[in-house]
Amino acid sequence: MNIDNSTDQPVSMFDGIKTIPNAVTLARLLCLPLFLWILFGLESQHLAAWVLGGIGATDWVDGYLARRLDQTSEFGKIFDPTVDRILFFVGIVALIIDGSVPLWFALIALIREVLVAAMMVIATFVFKMERFDVTWWGKTAAFLLMFTFPGFLMGESDMPIADAFSIAAWILGIPGLVLSVYTAVAYVPLVVRGVRSGQRAG
Repeated sequence: MNIDNSTDQPVSMFDGIKTIPNAVTLARLLCLPLFLWILFGLESQHLAAWVLGGIGATDWVDGYLARRLDQTSEFGKIFDPTVDRILFFVGIVALIIDGSVPLWFALIALIREVLVAAMMVIATFVFKMERFDVTWWGKTAAFLLMFTFPGFLMGESDMPIADAFSIAAWILGIPGLVLSVYTAVAYVPLVVRGVRSGQRAG
């Protein structure tokens, strides 16, 4: 917990929680039940694909607004990536249940996400790792995959151009998955360096 030198009072992680970027992040999270209801309740794969694609396409908005409006907060730094991982994890599991994504592809993406998330949580909260920004390759992998899974879902729908979406999903998905696995390995030395820096600072 940080200390505000001007008042000598602890600064809570929840200070500055009521910001526009955090509201955008919350709105994206609230779209998740809508996606699940459309997919399994209405059984509309193409509409669910649009919602999932919209959730993924707005991934950058909260971060952009936080920088643009100077509304960054400790809560937002944790809330945003946590929501991103929840959306990614639940979205893929939903597509597995629906049978609209190749199982091997989905499992590789899920296992990678779980391992990286576990590594980051343990390194941050147990070993006091200093946070570092997502690498450019990591952002590229996430960008490709955020459109790959809606593409797979759309490809299984009754849309006239469903086959085109399937082809596009594979074109984006293969490099996206390869980059995703590569960045997971590349994060290991960054985490080790961050842990060492955090321990020295502590």
